[in-house]
Amino acid sequence: MSLVRWEPFSSMDDMFKGLPTLFGRLPPFPGYVNSNWSPSVDISESGAEYLIRTALPAVRKEDVSVTVHDGLLTLSGERWQKDEQDDEKFHEVESFYGSFSRSFALPDGIDAAAIRAESRDGVLTIHVPKTKTAAKQPTTIEVQ
Repeated sequence: MSLVRWEPFSSMDDMFKGLPTLFGRLPPFPGYVNSNWSPSVDISESGAEYLIRTALPAVRKEDVSVTVHDGLLTLSGERWQKDEQDDEKFHEVESFYGSFSRSFALPDGIDAAAIRAESRDGVLTIHVPKTKTAAKQPTTIEVQ
């Protein structure tokens, strides 16, 4: 027998998901700018570094900023909405536009000065190298 966590309001959440204009996100329409979006990220680790990858389609690298301050890495930028052409009419727009910002607490043992970022094929990859530290030896504390 396994224990299952009971969520008494989960059925209400499902019901409200069917009403996107009232309780979910507003459907985008031409001219609509949603400044409450943030790109999803994938964070991985190898022996030498941490990698933070985020998909930023239609975002120019000039519109992205990566900063490190007090152990916090911040990724911010803006995606601009394409202007509608005279011969083009949008029927549905599901992309989010506007400014975004994501922040990540950096672990101990990283080389903040060597962090680098690269943008290729709509994916921003941030390389956070680890510092090479000697393995710490256990310390015995004498009880008084």
